[in-house]
Amino acid sequence: MYNNTIKLIITSTLILILTGCAGRAALLPGETPPMHTVSEFSDDENVSRTHDPWEGLNRSMYKFNYEADRFVFIPVVSGYETVVPRFARTGVSNFFANIREVRTFYNSILQAKGKSSLVTLGRFLTNSTIGIGGLFDPATAFGWRQEHEDFDRTLETWGVDTGPYLVLPILGPNTARSAAGLAVDGGVRWAIMSAIDPFGGTGARTEINMGTIALETVDLRHRESFRYYDSDYPFEYYMVRYLSSQERKLKILR
Repeated sequence: MYNNTIKLIITSTLILILTGCAGRAALLPGETPPMHTVSEFSDDENVSRTHDPWEGLNRSMYKFNYEADRFVFIPVVSGYETVVPRFARTGVSNFFANIREVRTFYNSILQAKGKSSLVTLGRFLTNSTIGIGGLFDPATAFGWRQEHEDFDRTLETWGVDTGPYLVLPILGPNTARSAAGLAVDGGVRWAIMSAIDPFGGTGARTEINMGTIALETVDLRHRESFRYYDSDYPFEYYMVRYLSSQERKLKILR
């Protein structure tokens, strides 16, 4: 869910860090004033510098994602975590992470990252064979660190600006550039799967494909600790916007 993936893990961590930084309507005796105010998170010029010309639409989409999360994804994920044993959930996560190595591989090539592309190829081949189709991750035990690249990073390497802030349905906080990157990566994956057609001889290609997509979606949400409005802040939209922009900066610097 949230941009590749897994995209707001760092956001949820930073939200906990900032728990003591939010303002309240009044201070109790002995309390110190809050370190941050609503205006700081909502003032693009002073703090986040996130261009958000579509704030009305983005806020509506944020609310939609909250409702979808509350009534669909969280109940399904809770059932998944209750019914499926931990070792099986780990295998599912490993399997889909291995598939996403393909995305990292071709984007590493497009970014002229030779070492990254070779390590990623080695990981994919190792986990697909010794790791039994990616259910296990022996490549990490061999010391091959998993890389994470996507077409958003490729566009950034090519000098394309991030563009305005954009909250996507289900996928959550993004930018115009990352949304375009998601579309390209999704198209490449669809083209590869269509060419390989692994379920073509089963007689249930569509059903298996839909089931696979659903399972991957549940797995992504299961691994994402962020929960809408858990912070109890009235200005959570601004805070998430700010933190997601900082998360993108950290990715660029790593």
